[in-house]
Amino acid sequence: MECVVQGIIETQHVEALEILLQGLCGVQRERLRIHEICLKSGPHLGSVTSEVRLLCDLEQAEPSWTVRHVGGAMRGAGAEQISVLVRSMVESKTSKNVLRLFYTLGYKLDHELLRVGFSFNFYRGAQITVTVSSINKMLKLHATDEAVPVTPGIQMVEVTAPAVAETYTEVAAAVSSFCEYLAPLLHLSKPGISTGVVPTAAAAAASLMSDGGGTTL
Repeated sequence: MECVVQGIIETQHVEALEILLQGLCGVQRERLRIHEICLKSGPHLGSVTSEVRLLCDLEQAEPSWTVRHVGGAMRGAGAEQISVLVRSMVESKTSKNVLRLFYTLGYKLDHELLRVGFSFNFYRGAQITVTVSSINKMLKLHATDEAVPVTPGIQMVEVTAPAVAETYTEVAAAVSSFCEYLAPLLHLSKPGISTGVVPTAAAAAASLMSDGGGTTL
């Protein structure tokens, strides 16, 4: 399982967000360049469409592949009472031949994206990952070098943390607590709930830039 929240931020404020994250996390950022291929199953594989995502890490000297399947979100009163989405997720490293394998199984290409940005991985009550990236589309099949932004001037922010059934409430609380520090710059909410940009972002970014990230929270 994983706990996740998402939000958006204007590109002009990303540097300020990076300064804030650096102060909060105390770790160096990691560069992010991920080629994401979304595949969906054909009708002969069942009446319910299955979706898998193949992630190729282009920042590695030898690009590495991961297959990821995101299941349904947790439902019920417990899920409604927490501010993060809790969902099932299975992820595994795989070989560069994985795309050919899924095509052989009958999966079809739905869409592909290129995510470019950075991430922070740290422990703060739970093992948390924050990714900040621009979402780009390919004009030609697999042509990552020719990708263009889907939403120029806007970047996606995602906060995730792995969890299990016995500990998801503690993990969700840790994620929620951490997100409060980012509130002056962006709204973070469950995926699929659009909250837009925050009116305080410009002032908060200006303050962070003038401070230079000298204050660790």
